[in-house]
Amino acid sequence: MEEEISGIVEEIIYQNSENGYTICEIDSCDEGFFTAVGYMPFLSAGESVHLSGSWVTHASYGEQFKVSYYEKILPTDEQALLTYLSSGIISGIRQTTAKKLIEKFGTNVLNIMLTEPKRLSEIKGITEKKALKIGKDFAELQCMQSLVMFLQQYHISPNMAAKVYKILGSNALDLIKENPYVLSDRIEGISFKTADSIAFIRGIPKNSPYRIRSGIKYILTNAAYAGGHTYMPKTILVNSAAQALSVAETEIENGLSSLMLNKDIFVDIIDGIEACYLSHFYFSELTLARKLIDMSKYDQLFTMTIEEASNAIKMVEEESSIILAPEQKDAVFCAMKSAVMILTGGPGTGKTTTINTIIKLMKKLSLSVALAAPTGRAAKRMTEMTGLEAKTIHRLLKISFGQNEQIFEHDESNPLDADVIIVDEMSMVDISLMCALIKAIKPGARLIMSGDADQLPSVGPGNVLRDIINSKIVPVIRLNHIFRQAEQSLIIVNAHKINRGERPLLTQRNNNFFFLARHNANEIAETVVDLCKHRLPKSYNLDPVSDLQVLSPMKKGCTGVINLNVELQKSLNPPSDAKQEYQYGSLLFREGDKVMQTKNDYDLVWTRTSDNESGTGIFNGDMGIIQKIDTKNKSMTVIFDNEKIVEYEFSRLDELDLSYAITVHKSQGNEFGVVVMPVYDFAPMLMCRNLLYTAVTRAKDIVVLVGRETAVYHMVDNNTQRERFTGLCERLTKVCRIFESNPFL
Repeated sequence: MEEEISGIVEEIIYQNSENGYTICEIDSCDEGFFTAVGYMPFLSAGESVHLSGSWVTHASYGEQFKVSYYEKILPTDEQALLTYLSSGIISGIRQTTAKKLIEKFGTNVLNIMLTEPKRLSEIKGITEKKALKIGKDFAELQCMQSLVMFLQQYHISPNMAAKVYKILGSNALDLIKENPYVLSDRIEGISFKTADSIAFIRGIPKNSPYRIRSGIKYILTNAAYAGGHTYMPKTILVNSAAQALSVAETEIENGLSSLMLNKDIFVDIIDGIEACYLSHFYFSELTLARKLIDMSKYDQLFTMTIEEASNAIKMVEEESSIILAPEQKDAVFCAMKSAVMILTGGPGTGKTTTINTIIKLMKKLSLSVALAAPTGRAAKRMTEMTGLEAKTIHRLLKISFGQNEQIFEHDESNPLDADVIIVDEMSMVDISLMCALIKAIKPGARLIMSGDADQLPSVGPGNVLRDIINSKIVPVIRLNHIFRQAEQSLIIVNAHKINRGERPLLTQRNNNFFFLARHNANEIAETVVDLCKHRLPKSYNLDPVSDLQVLSPMKKGCTGVINLNVELQKSLNPPSDAKQEYQYGSLLFREGDKVMQTKNDYDLVWTRTSDNESGTGIFNGDMGIIQKIDTKNKSMTVIFDNEKIVEYEFSRLDELDLSYAITVHKSQGNEFGVVVMPVYDFAPMLMCRNLLYTAVTRAKDIVVLVGRETAVYHMVDNNTQRERFTGLCERLTKVCRIFESNPFL
């Protein structure tokens, strides 16, 4: 139960200028001196405050008051005014000046400072210039507090208010009152729906130009992050926006024209249609196309004779006791003579051996090599495969976060030192990340992209790997031969059968690919839980939480991840007096639960267990285990990938979900020892070949499909893929033609 306390801020012990998190000492008539903690941006010593919150006990610092809501209270009597003004909260006023001001203006002094600041120059020692500055500083303080109070009534937290003020400045409140959509347009983390509700309450009409422009950007943003599109055809955008905003299409057309004039949106011709882009995706595609074409100019610098390359490969084969297949040698030749190349192929085709050979040859040429992958798990697996450190692309580029955006230390002005950059799991890389990477590659360096082009495309916007392959402007080596050792694995055999549109072998026993026939959703769900709880751990001596992963094509329904997570949690991590738990909305979190981060959070602080290194940023798809739930302090500790410890306040738990079961899309870039997958009559768009192929190829040791045989065959037969509106392929071919016709560019 929340309590309310009023008092004076005696001392600010700590304050984060980015988000307003504050630790301070409060002097209260009712409670005496106590420590208050929470998001209280713009708070200064000497101010009077009214706090709402609850008492918690910190393991090291004892009892504290955890603030959920705060309000500044301006002092009204002369003694309180003297304390307030003497605190130094307003630059240029200390105790002596404060006394003079109160003697002159009495309890009306703050009103004078706000409305008639020039009058402060009536005090000896205060010039008119100084008086105006004091008035300005005090007005700014009031603006900060007014902003916090205004946003709190719309359930926008104080830490978000601090972000709003930092980005919009001292005029923030006036801007928001005039146009609430400035919040969703410019502040990461505030949705269009939130801004729209504020606008509705304030009586802003639904056909307001502000609303229409912001609504169009919202439709495009949603198409990007929900559908993977980098653009929308103009006709579809206009129709969708008109329906979503309940306005006429002519008004959408007018809004679109205004956005184009402001260069918030760009319209280009792609595949013969008018394509509407948010500016970021437009320039990302354009930059990536130009950079890739530009890099390919350096091919001639790497040319070596076939004999020289053959001798170098033979030397590595002898040292490593391997014999490369002809197509693997082709890939190595290509890497040695090309500035940019793609290596693709399914499981068991020798991509790892090929990459390791390329690395050894590059080192023999005294070239420095950097390895990267889109996710922490994929980077860790790449490290295990090569014996060299691989980093996430974010870490390789040294990510940091500025006002409302991610910033990479390495870019065109500060490129990477590496002579060769090898990126694995390229199917996961979206257009924005790929653009950031390509901008950070120094002139003359090589880029080798490796991935399985037949898997699902990236979760984020774009279809980068497939678009580059389809453009035919970059050499592509596809490994097709399955090696003899890999042929012993039914996972690999069936993965290739699925990819070729052939029916997988479902009836063989004593291998690593199993099919259990079940005929209704309830039976399927019950079998999945039983497999994870009893049969697989008992038969293979597995940890049911860390060694097993349930993948499902869908979220809802009996065989969807939402229901399966509830049932698996009950079975694998049941309630216990020894385990704390916390109900957050429809989710119940319990110590020991397997969880996944569901959105990019650039502010979350982590500490690495191995070296105590700290950093910020936990990303969509990162998986971990709940170590501790502290209900008194309203926080939860999660360890990601067995090394990164993060503390979540309960208010941020909307970023986490249970992950005993995850969608196939969320599994991309990961490898699990054992994969269990329900196969049933899902939504038509999910009954497709590349989704089944992606799920099967996530398993290292065992795959178990549970469900209907006809559903498996239907997925194999259905090779239709959900269309993504992307323009990279066409841009690459266009830019290539321009360079070919203008060789001096």
